[in-house]
Amino acid sequence: MEGGWYPRINYELCIGCGQCYNFCPHGVYEWDEEKDRPVVVNPYECVIGCVACGKICDQDAISFPKKEEINDLIKRLREKYAHEKGGSGPGG
Repeated sequence: MEGGWYPRINYELCIGCGQCYNFCPHGVYEWDEEKDRPVVVNPYECVIGCVACGKICDQDAISFPKKEEINDLIKRLREKYAHEKGGSGPGG
């Protein structure tokens, strides 16, 4: 997983019902009028840990990173920023 927590849409399963688009209060989705389907345009507006749009999708077309992927990402970021600060603990 690159980039973080946000929904991924499987367009082979998506029927363009618009439930995810209409549901999300954070503006993660926009509607592609030409293809008549939702598109993730503001992925970093998604609330980490929220899977509500995926749960309301009757087609199971929306997925999120697995817990292991998130844990790996957090570990890599911690290591990266620890090295950038030049120290191994608080205060460097």
